[in-house]
Amino acid sequence: MSVMSSPVEFLELLAREAAAVEFEGPLVAARAAGVPADRLAELEQAKVVALRVRALLERRRRRETELSGLYDTASDLAGLRDLDDVLRAIVHRARHLLGADVAYMTLNDDERGDTYMRVTDGSISARFQRLRLPMGAGLGGLVAQSGTPYVTANYPDDERFHHTGEIDAGVGEEGLVAILGVPLRLGSTSIGVLYAANRSARPFAREEVSLLVSLAAHAAVAIDTARLLAETRAALEELSAANTTIRAHSSSVERAAAAHDRMTALVLRGGGVEDVASAVTDVLGGALLALDAQGRRLARVGQIDEPERAGLVEAVAASRTEGRSVRRGPFWYAAVVAGTENLGALLLRPDGELVDADQRILERAALVTALLLLFRRTVAEAEGRVRGELLDDLIARPLADTDALRNRARRLGVDLDAPHVLVAVGDDAIASTGSARQRVLSWATTYASTRGGLAAARDGRVVLMLPGRDAGGAARAVSRDLSRVTGRPVTAGASGPSTDPASLATIFQEADRCLAALGALGRAGQGASTAELGFVGLLLGAVGDRGDRDVARFLATTVGPVVDYDARRGTALVKTLEAYFGVGGSLARAAELLHVHVNTVTQRLERVGQLLGPDWQKPGRALEVQLALRLHRLREPSP
Repeated sequence: MSVMSSPVEFLELLAREAAAVEFEGPLVAARAAGVPADRLAELEQAKVVALRVRALLERRRRRETELSGLYDTASDLAGLRDLDDVLRAIVHRARHLLGADVAYMTLNDDERGDTYMRVTDGSISARFQRLRLPMGAGLGGLVAQSGTPYVTANYPDDERFHHTGEIDAGVGEEGLVAILGVPLRLGSTSIGVLYAANRSARPFAREEVSLLVSLAAHAAVAIDTARLLAETRAALEELSAANTTIRAHSSSVERAAAAHDRMTALVLRGGGVEDVASAVTDVLGGALLALDAQGRRLARVGQIDEPERAGLVEAVAASRTEGRSVRRGPFWYAAVVAGTENLGALLLRPDGELVDADQRILERAALVTALLLLFRRTVAEAEGRVRGELLDDLIARPLADTDALRNRARRLGVDLDAPHVLVAVGDDAIASTGSARQRVLSWATTYASTRGGLAAARDGRVVLMLPGRDAGGAARAVSRDLSRVTGRPVTAGASGPSTDPASLATIFQEADRCLAALGALGRAGQGASTAELGFVGLLLGAVGDRGDRDVARFLATTVGPVVDYDARRGTALVKTLEAYFGVGGSLARAAELLHVHVNTVTQRLERVGQLLGPDWQKPGRALEVQLALRLHRLREPSP
């Protein structure tokens, strides 16, 4: 027998990994050589063994390839972080390892109770890629429900599965026939299904099922890892956001603490509203405006304009009602209140947004501002009481020790030997309520103090002692300014000047009589001095409360017809009478003063005689007419 017909030839075939058909070659050669039957049987047996060895080696090579693929899959999956990348890699590797036409994956939807197509590889049908499989329906639904692998060589004809129109339509459009599905399991929980499918009928071997199960196990771990990484990443992002918020809050708290310490220090060292405004803008930025209860500016830091009045009133009222700062447009408003008393407002225009802690800083600044304003008012009231007591002692009779009064005045910055005028304010400035009376006295105290003078309440009057010599100008200024504060006309009578403390009591009485005279003349709401009213003012000042009625009756009975005639006809009889008496009864000089002809003066005086009677030029009657003309002129002062 030749060497080629020996069992060694089968070993050589195995060594060069020959195809299975080549193992028939030695037997064919042996039969042709006429080898005996027992020797042929021996060769047949050797061939069978060689083919078994070849099959074993083939399986091991395949297993080696599968293990290598699984190892590569695990390595690839370990390097992926994005869930979509993980899923695509799993499906692609499944298709590659099993040599399938299509590979795909469905994931379970616990809320809807089904499993839905998540990712495909090799698919060409859009309908197939959108499939949702109810639990138990189709091969995939059954695997998802049971958690057990299922395989079919011909799905369309396999009656083991619950076929639905939607599933069969999608599978048919994709052209799938043979399908293998294995569960994706995490412990005892199934999270989805991994598939391999072919477009022709073919059975899937047990080794292929095991391979896909192993790949599904790796895939489930990779999916869970990617999910955990995504959750961790989200948690880290949330933690980072929380940390940012905490840092911002901590910064706000630190700012609030610093602002609190700074404003406390301001109060302790006697700072003002301007210092509080600067502290707020240093901490919060932007610009700030501080207003008093009447809307007047107390302080301003930075470029900020006052809003329109209606909007300001509404915003401050809202802040008082809510008990905190409010936002209106670009401004934040914080009411400055003490109990129920409105003291003003703070307006902040910040550079950016304000957090709650920043709003608290603004509100604390409003509280500190209220404390400062109350403290300032308390100090002013205390000083006002001291100054008022001094003025009260100065205008009292009999006068106390003048040297002691001078020393008291000097400590208050008042020189009693310098010229001063006294202004008496009428009762029309003081309403019936005590708070209104106190407000007028507070205004007078501030008004006099800022000018180096004194103010006090005396016999129901408010009296001001002001430096200077122009008593009439001082009276008119007080009347004008106090009228604006009270919202009602205020009458003010003045007298002076005085350069000696001993004369102040007398000057006060003259100012008081001047005030009464203004009332008698019907000049309520105006200001004047005793020098401007002359002897008539002193005379009327002694009349008292009845003066106004007496003057009106006297004027009506004395020169009333002449005044009425001028009013009706537009003539100048009153002016002519004043000129006539002013030049001592000379017609020529009166005509020269009036810039008219002497005959015109004569004709006018004849008309006066017709109106007043023929005895109007007799001495007694002429005195009454002259006094009436003077009163008439005082009742209508020049502007």
